Amino acid sequence: MSEDHKKQLEQQLWNIADTLRGRMNADEFRDYILGFIFYKYLAEKMEIYADSILKPDGISYQDIQEDTEQGKEYIEAIREESLEKLGYFLKPSELFCELVKRGNGLGHDAFDTDQEQIEDIKSGKLDDKVTASNFILEDLQKILINIQNSTMGTDSEEDFDNLFEDMDLNSTKLGKTPEARNTIIAKVLAHLNKIDFRLNDTELDVLGDAYEYLIGQFASGAGKKAGEFYTPQGVSTILAKLVTTGKTKLKSVYDPTCGSGSLLLRVAKEVENVNNYYGQELNRTTYNLCRMNMILHDVHYRKFDIKQEDTLEHPQHLDMRFEAVVANPPFSAKWSANQLFTSDDRFSQYGKLAPSSKADFAFVQHMIYQLDDNGTMAIVLPHGALFRAGSEQHIRKYLINEKNYLDAIIGLPEKIFFGTEIPTCILVFKKCREHPGDILFIDASQDFEKSTQNYLRDIDIDKIVSTYQSRNELTRYSVKIGLSEIEENEYNLNIPRYIDSTISEMEIDVSRVSEDLHSLEQKLSANKTRIEDFCKELNISVPF
Repeated sequence: MSEDHKKQLEQQLWNIADTLRGRMNADEFRDYILGFIFYKYLAEKMEIYADSILKPDGISYQDIQEDTEQGKEYIEAIREESLEKLGYFLKPSELFCELVKRGNGLGHDAFDTDQEQIEDIKSGKLDDKVTASNFILEDLQKILINIQNSTMGTDSEEDFDNLFEDMDLNSTKLGKTPEARNTIIAKVLAHLNKIDFRLNDTELDVLGDAYEYLIGQFASGAGKKAGEFYTPQGVSTILAKLVTTGKTKLKSVYDPTCGSGSLLLRVAKEVENVNNYYGQELNRTTYNLCRMNMILHDVHYRKFDIKQEDTLEHPQHLDMRFEAVVANPPFSAKWSANQLFTSDDRFSQYGKLAPSSKADFAFVQHMIYQLDDNGTMAIVLPHGALFRAGSEQHIRKYLINEKNYLDAIIGLPEKIFFGTEIPTCILVFKKCREHPGDILFIDASQDFEKSTQNYLRDIDIDKIVSTYQSRNELTRYSVKIGLSEIEENEYNLNIPRYIDSTISEMEIDVSRVSEDLHSLEQKLSANKTRIEDFCKELNISVPF
């Protein structure tokens, strides 16, 4: 997608968000807009697939008369094939474009000239008197339910279950009356209908880009809560490149705290093919976003398995091992640290559990347990996990001294994660390391673009990844530290202990400076004498 087209798309999407902004906060209108985008995608995908089936008959899906015998035969045949191929089904009358037509009949120009009315709706001035041309709230609600119901009893049922549950079409935040809610929704759908997601172009992922853009924008406005569903793209890119180093295909990728799934999908962009995606997410709303995100990025429902549960307390994929494991878990989250976990295979061999007040290493232990022997794992942690004492120090010692799984530590800048200003780091683990004699330390904390929310530039990302891949030692940036030195430091992995990133001040030779000053004083004295002689010859007063 060209840069101009991308900017136009982003502007259109932000205009849609602006229709709801002011009525609710960012994470609330996120659920509506992303849900509507998902419905539009499913409908257009359905229409394209149905049209391909009907092509030999010389008709399109929208041409089918649903109330005729022939129409019913067509629909039933298409339904069976659609459930097998796409995993869901929509009738012609349930398509997005048809609902928009029924909703208000507004063309593109009419919508643009109706901005004043939208502002009145947003402010609540027209809540009691605005009505759209046709009432579509009930139709929309039925369609969303029908999409889910169409999957019942099929392989895709779990993947579509309750996907639209966060879209409360009866919320008074959309309007005080059903008529007002109907009007605002009809207008949002009309605006969204103007965007061509170009689903027939297999080389483009316009819809995926749109979804990622909106998730990122909502994250930037959602403050601390954003960490629940979104990892900044720069960090996602680094993690993805680290776990795919030297590989063009992956059997599987796993994220135990998958959020909206952006990290899983970022890994897929670094290789030619990923066979299967696995993830687990505690937050129900975010879990729904992740499943939508998978489908919107054209990941077939048979290729992903996303579960909704507490990963540490109730893991859902324990019998599986994964070639790539990535995560940005909640920093220093609390967990039960129940003594029953001392007999859990994920934790038992370490001899100690991560403290209940800080689950950082509990996630590390869980992920290592799920990592395949030929796999790579990368996890984002707060800096404190590198040097805190107690059970965390004990776990670090076991990972390095007994297992030798830790491959690299990468220090990141501060203020690059939503909702926190603390500096963070990436730990890379491998069960079969190519360089078992040392651990690579990288201090990338000084390389970033400064802003209200700092971010990593392409040049910063490339430097981190290339340094990791080459294991080059760069002054004040990277160094390989032998395991014996790590042991001498009692498994304290604090990066400044091994890399001095400060620029030393230039040494000053005081005696040389004194000599220079004395020489300058002599020259000055000689010049003054010459000026005095010139003044006497010219019979004028001396200027000093």
